[in-house]
Amino acid sequence: MNRWSGRLTGAATVVALTGTLTVGSLTGGTADATGQLRDYLVFYTDGGRDRAIAAIRAGGGTALSTEPKLGYVAARGPGARFVEDLAGSDAVAGVSSDRRIGSATAVSGDRGTGTTTAAASDRGTGSAAAVPRTGSGVPAGTSASDIRGVVLADDEEPLAGRQWDMKMIGATADGSYATAPGSKKVLVGVIDTGVDGRHPDIAPNFDRALSRNFVTDRPKDSKGQTFDGPCEFKGCKDPVDWDDDGHGTHVASTIGSPINDLGVAGVAPQVSLVNLRAGQDAGIFFLKPSLDALTYAGDAGINVVNMSYYVDPWLFNCAANPADSKAEQLEQRGVITGMQRALDYARRHGVTLISALGNELTDLGRPKADTTSPDYPADSTRVRKVDNSCLNVPAESKGVISVSALGTSGRKAYYSDYGLEQTDLSAPGGDEYDGAKDPDVTRTILAAAPEHVLRAQGLIDRDGRPKNSSVVRDCRGATCAYYQYLAGTSMAAPHATGVAAILLSRFGKPGKGGVTMAPADVQRLLYATATKKSCPSPRRYVYRIEGQKFPQVCEGSKSRNGFYGRGVVNAAKAATVTR
Repeated sequence: MNRWSGRLTGAATVVALTGTLTVGSLTGGTADATGQLRDYLVFYTDGGRDRAIAAIRAGGGTALSTEPKLGYVAARGPGARFVEDLAGSDAVAGVSSDRRIGSATAVSGDRGTGTTTAAASDRGTGSAAAVPRTGSGVPAGTSASDIRGVVLADDEEPLAGRQWDMKMIGATADGSYATAPGSKKVLVGVIDTGVDGRHPDIAPNFDRALSRNFVTDRPKDSKGQTFDGPCEFKGCKDPVDWDDDGHGTHVASTIGSPINDLGVAGVAPQVSLVNLRAGQDAGIFFLKPSLDALTYAGDAGINVVNMSYYVDPWLFNCAANPADSKAEQLEQRGVITGMQRALDYARRHGVTLISALGNELTDLGRPKADTTSPDYPADSTRVRKVDNSCLNVPAESKGVISVSALGTSGRKAYYSDYGLEQTDLSAPGGDEYDGAKDPDVTRTILAAAPEHVLRAQGLIDRDGRPKNSSVVRDCRGATCAYYQYLAGTSMAAPHATGVAAILLSRFGKPGKGGVTMAPADVQRLLYATATKKSCPSPRRYVYRIEGQKFPQVCEGSKSRNGFYGRGVVNAAKAATVTR
């Protein structure tokens, strides 16, 4: 049974927004014992809007606005009693406290050390994080900051020799670039931490006019602890071409860095990149910005979106887990329902949806325990039993193409989640342990990085020279740009998104924003052009890393299995396939 078939249907749901307001800041409603009122999203059933609003008012809250596209009411209410009252209404099935709703799914360079860890941001203490991960440097004789000493073919970008990932999928000068480099009419949305639209190897393809920032920076969290840090811009609202994390910029670069004799080229180097920022500077994702980004993508004519993050505070969202309280069950139903409605809206409006699968070394078809949830507030994490009815969102949401990660040899990366029902495609994501010798950072994925982020992390010196091999600088005349090695399913997904953009460039018909193509057709061609890959033999594959063993079992056939899905994405085939 597909895990999605057990999801909540036909119920209204409430999910908390991120802000809290004092009682004196509005009229209507009374404060709870903390003296604070909280904002919520109340999802209602078909025809249930008026009853949901009545329940909000009866509970002492205020209905602030409605969103008919996704079927919810934005409401404000006085805390615990308000939540309990809403939960008792037959029009309301879920209530959530003011919680953190997501994190990025990349394996990133540890600040200032050149080592790698199991997540780009704070994701708790999952099993991937327990593995020490170190990088070993650039090829012998090559300076980390003087890459132009490497001899390349005349028609290759300066850093093409380091892009083993593009070679694996045929996104090269004599592969897909030659006949199908993409089209500016194709709009690729990057739902992430932002995109550095001023980066020299992104700016030529960056669509500033269509880009949006759906988040406001929060210097501190609800407990007064540093969250996003000091605001750099007025009103704590970063411009649409800004990324204080680097995760979104790396993703965008893999999708569509141009061919311009500088640095790297992406899978589809002539498409348009649109920043749909939904992640905080801290690298986490709240629900409302994710809903807004998906709705905007559908309305603006975006063709495909990349979602390299998961929605939480729950790693697994369970609609009726007996290990959870009623309130916790309702909260998780809210995440499932709210995101599914937004994803459905975007897909109905022509948006192909692509997601990273996750970095927890987990068979998503047989999850047994969740040891990292809820991960906000910090002291609330506990161990709970989970099963196949629990969902990782959006990777396991309906209509989403989810991507596992591969290493340089083509094997599934050790950290990548997997599952026969969950893995749709596979793509290069990097694995520094995928080799005979010591771990090597150059076995991960190289893509663009914001200079100001690298400086803040201490990865480049005051003169702009990289301090370790996880960062590469390339210069063309007076223009210099920076690139960083990262690994994760976050890095795998944008390879699939880039191949989807190639298909859209070739087969899309004139439409809003430029071209249009049914997501079902894009999905069909992605699967048809993927290179089929069998499970390893024996199927129980044991990863040996730093003295530890991590056995993982691959199920399925060559045409579809838990490690590789329907195959490895193939840009070269996408460039030549007939519809």
